[in-house]
Amino acid sequence: MNGKADPRAEGEVTTRTRLERGRGALGPALELVHTGRAPTRAVLTAELGVTRATAGAVAAELEALGLIRIDAKPSAAAGSQGRPSHRLAVAEEGPVALAAQVHADGFRAALVGLGGGIVATAPGCETVDADPAQVLGAVVDAGARLLRETGRRCVGSGLAVPSAVAKPEGTALNPLHLAWPAGARVSEIFAECVRDAGIEGPAFAGNDVNLAAIAEHRHGAGRGARDLLCVATGHRGVGGALVLDGRLHTGSSGLALEVGHLTVNSAGRPCYCGSRGCLDVETDPLAFLTAAGREPGPEGLLVQARELLRGAYGDPSVRSAAEALIDRLGLGLAGLVNILNPDRIILGGLHRALLEADPERLRAVVADRSLWGRSGGVPILACTLDHNSLVGAAELAWQPVLDDPLGALG
Repeated sequence: MNGKADPRAEGEVTTRTRLERGRGALGPALELVHTGRAPTRAVLTAELGVTRATAGAVAAELEALGLIRIDAKPSAAAGSQGRPSHRLAVAEEGPVALAAQVHADGFRAALVGLGGGIVATAPGCETVDADPAQVLGAVVDAGARLLRETGRRCVGSGLAVPSAVAKPEGTALNPLHLAWPAGARVSEIFAECVRDAGIEGPAFAGNDVNLAAIAEHRHGAGRGARDLLCVATGHRGVGGALVLDGRLHTGSSGLALEVGHLTVNSAGRPCYCGSRGCLDVETDPLAFLTAAGREPGPEGLLVQARELLRGAYGDPSVRSAAEALIDRLGLGLAGLVNILNPDRIILGGLHRALLEADPERLRAVVADRSLWGRSGGVPILACTLDHNSLVGAAELAWQPVLDDPLGALG
């Protein structure tokens, strides 16, 4: 023995030391890659405020967990100088979350990876049983089949429902457009179905528009917004959500932003809530089809309404119906702008199609009827994720991994 230290052992100790120093950065680092804000190791280093060596150790640990992929030899962009930084991306064959959504026209299951990418979906069902346990059992079984077919590891499960979900009880307080009883124990039932199916990881449930807002804020039209207002009409009714400083505002017990019950037409249709002329019944797909003189068809209200709006906007009855809905939607949005002062509004479902059909009309109504709208305007954009509630349901399941990757998967 010559007494000299083994350089390999020293290197291993140094790497472990760097990782220990950066262990608290694993979650923030994963979230940066997950949301596309750290495409390279250089950006990751700057965002985390750590040394390049620590950022490298953190990225290597996330790669070892099967969560991200590091391209150590990326090609340099044309005209660039110097050695390009290692590129970071979510692992294409990594773990997934089981996402489930139930709405008035059916339900669907999907597997969603890091980055919000949908890996696989099961054929949607168009029948929703009056027993929540039957529906949730069926959608979980569909998800379990997807997991068996793909062979992917599951980190957890998330469920999106068209109802406010009270915290901490996990009950659906007002599933107005489903035949479910008020106060259905959706979180508990869903978790039981997940366990019975042998699916690993925790299970969560939330309101579909809340989850759509989270998905859009992380991966879609809401990226970069500080105070993001999301309003959407899916298959029936209207929902809203508010993301403040990157976090969903749920109120004291999960019931905030029930925007569907803002009155926008005092002489309007009776609403399920007991009032009259609410956004819920004045600007949803059924309201549009009725105003346009069309009978609901078998393909689902949202699909039928969007196809009619996009394919027959030149028809006077369709255009008149669309303009009436746009004016009422604009009135509701103006009231929300006055109260919330968001820096961006995103619209989903049929509201997205209404915005695309006549963007200037909607923006003009909001600007004319809102105090802050006249002083500069609030950007109003269409949601960009086609299945944002499913992606948002998956975000619920991914959150424990984003909070503590080693604790969740190590």
